[in-house]
Amino acid sequence: MRLPTPIRFLKSALADDSRVTPNPVLEDWLETQHAAAEMRVELVPFADLGEWRFTADGRLAHRSGKFFSIDGIEVGTDWGSVANWDQPIINQPEIGFLGILAKEFDGVLHFLMQAKIEPGNINGVQISPTLQATKSNYTRVHGGAAPPYLEYFLAAKPEQVLVDQLQSEQGARFLSKRNRNIIVEADGEVPASNGFCWMTLGQIKRLLRRPNVINMDTRTVISGISYGEYDEGAQSYFQLFAALFPPDSANAFELLHSFLHSGESHYTIEQLISWITHLRSRYELHVKPRPLQELRQWIVADSEIYHESRKYFRVVAAQVEIAGREVKRWSQPLIETAQEGLIAFVIKRIGGVFHFLVQAKLEPGNFDIIEFAPTVQCLTGDYRGVPAHLRPAYLDYVLAAKPGQVIFDAHQSEEGGRFYREQNRNMLVVADDDFPLECGENYRWMTLNQIKQFIRFNNYLNVQARSLLSAISFC
Repeated sequence: MRLPTPIRFLKSALADDSRVTPNPVLEDWLETQHAAAEMRVELVPFADLGEWRFTADGRLAHRSGKFFSIDGIEVGTDWGSVANWDQPIINQPEIGFLGILAKEFDGVLHFLMQAKIEPGNINGVQISPTLQATKSNYTRVHGGAAPPYLEYFLAAKPEQVLVDQLQSEQGARFLSKRNRNIIVEADGEVPASNGFCWMTLGQIKRLLRRPNVINMDTRTVISGISYGEYDEGAQSYFQLFAALFPPDSANAFELLHSFLHSGESHYTIEQLISWITHLRSRYELHVKPRPLQELRQWIVADSEIYHESRKYFRVVAAQVEIAGREVKRWSQPLIETAQEGLIAFVIKRIGGVFHFLVQAKLEPGNFDIIEFAPTVQCLTGDYRGVPAHLRPAYLDYVLAAKPGQVIFDAHQSEEGGRFYREQNRNMLVVADDDFPLECGENYRWMTLNQIKQFIRFNNYLNVQARSLLSAISFC
């Protein structure tokens, strides 16, 4: 008899090695993929973008009308200290696939991962989902081949689907963008094609401790995985796995406890739903189109679109050549950030259970005005020399954390298909005892179990929060 799906996921998360792809073999495979990578990316003037052009209504778009466009918007809101601003934004209304194919080997779920090169990747090859494709890609608007393994997701039966969610992308950079995050369990033999490799969830999480190895799309898909739950009256499930932890893994033990614990927490689910409903009802967000050439404080030059302060980000044009892709040569715009960012959760033991300090955050591209974000989410360079009262809440606390407080600290890349060499520092910081329980209107403490409940539904957890939560491991 097959174990329940959450237990199978947890069993895979605890397996940091594999008989199918032992760690030494996995390391050799990664080295081989990096050595074989062939990519050339050249930043060029917009006039050399080929099929891309500035339209009559002031957008930068592909001649087919597909893929995505760079639009200008004017934003108005009564949230925060800035009520009105202009900016470019990526408009990609298609819902794409971020899909991982799963299969059991030796009683352990493995995931078929791809070594994928994207034009904006900071280090060439990164580990991506089995399928990572926009609708324009998998319907072959580009005239190239269909992505490998597409048929497994298009023809999946309900009983094969282990995770299936519509999740948002960066609300500051995308306009109401969502992707289908899906994990499908395959029937029968599934050979790993060139550039693909079977890994356990534990192996993926081990690689997440390294900078810029696991790409953003993989991180958002695995963040949707649930490990089940228990209450105070039925602890055998938790005790079954608690025995597997070595004595020095106290933090991992407590993180698992927070994932599985469905008992008493600082706020109830009903209180948390009421909180975000109140904020979404109270605050307004108005976004209207504005031609790129008319954006206030933004300059449209021959080879870039940038803010006059040189802060935030700029839009650049790239000619790309990558061996092994469905299309080997193309041109496209990319977003290049002006500074490295910081993404961090502050964690506190409340009632013996790890709680995460979740921020309610409004961003112009949010599908539903406000989403849950990490405690700190910012471009740190924007706040150098800024008075303390104007700096993001808890930024200084995270930056000043002692080594013993930091349980995760690694640089992770943003999605290389749209962002040019962008990475953010990702951190999990355990608060000291005197860190406050009451943190203001825009913050609430949640257990990981509560956060997982919200991830199951659309438009609650933003991609930065999901990406950081995916790094939590138990071994």
